[in-house]
Amino acid sequence: MDLSIIIVNWRTKDYLNRCLQSVRDNPPSADFEVIMVDNASGDGSAEMVSCEFPEVKLIANSQNRGYAEGNNQGIEASAGDYLLLLNPDIQVKPGAIDALLRFGRAHANAAAVGCRLIGPDGKIQSSCRSFPEPFPIFFEYAKLSRLIPSSKTLGAYRMSYFTYDKDSEVDQPMASCLLLCRKAVDDVGVFDKDFPIFFNDVDWCYRARQNGWKIYFTASAEVLHHGGAGTSLVWPKMIEESHKSLIRFYSKHYRKRFSGPFFILFKWAVMLSSYILSRKASRAG
Repeated sequence: MDLSIIIVNWRTKDYLNRCLQSVRDNPPSADFEVIMVDNASGDGSAEMVSCEFPEVKLIANSQNRGYAEGNNQGIEASAGDYLLLLNPDIQVKPGAIDALLRFGRAHANAAAVGCRLIGPDGKIQSSCRSFPEPFPIFFEYAKLSRLIPSSKTLGAYRMSYFTYDKDSEVDQPMASCLLLCRKAVDDVGVFDKDFPIFFNDVDWCYRARQNGWKIYFTASAEVLHHGGAGTSLVWPKMIEESHKSLIRFYSKHYRKRFSGPFFILFKWAVMLSSYILSRKASRAG
C-alpha cells in the first residue's frame, strides 16, 4: 500500500467529521487507507466514524492514551509506505495529499515533510520551528523575537522570518499535517510516549536528524487548519504540559551538553513561565 492516513482524535467529533469528509472528497491518486484512533472521547466520535465512514479502520481506546501513543497505535496498524499524520481539525484541499507524496518520493532522504497550514481567516499559519536550543528559547521567552521578527537570530525558534513560499529543509514542522516515510520510522522508531501531547514530533524529528535523515517543508501542498480543537478544551493544563515537555526534551537531548547549574536555572525559569501563563489562561477562561 502506498499511503496510510492516521488521525488521532479526542472530543473533536464535528472537526473529525469534516476532516474525514475532506479526505473522502479529495482522495490521493495512490492506494491508501485511513486509520482513526479515538482516545475515549465519549462524545460520539467513534460511533460517528463507524456509522458514516465505514471505510475507515477504527481503533477505539477505552482510555485516553495521548497523542504519541495514539499515533503509535495507528502506525502499528498501518500498511503504507508513507504515513500521513492528520489532526482532526485539518481539512484536506484538492491535490494536497498527492503533492506531499510527490515531494516525499522525490526526496529519498526525507524522513518527514510538512506543508502550508491555512487558517479559517485565509492566512498562512506559522508552522515551522527550529529545535529549542538555549539561545533561541531565551530570545523567545524574553520576547526579544518580537523586536525584529525578520531577524534569523532573534526569531530563530518560531522562525518568524520564514515566508512559507518555497520548499526548504527545516528542523520541525508541526505534526498537524505531516508525511512520514516508513523507512525512516523503521530506522528512527515510533513516537516517545514520555511526550504524550507536546514535543513528541519535535523529539522524533530531532532523532531523525541525528540518524542522518532530512526534514522538509513544501509550499506545493496546503491544507485548512482550524487549530487547537482538542487542546483548547483544557488549555491551562495544556500550557503546563507543554512546558513540562520542553524540560523533558532538554533532559533527554541537551543535558549532557550543559552544566548542572544551567539546567537547574533553565528548569526553574520554564516552570515559572508555565505558572504565570497557566494562571492567566485560567483567569481568562
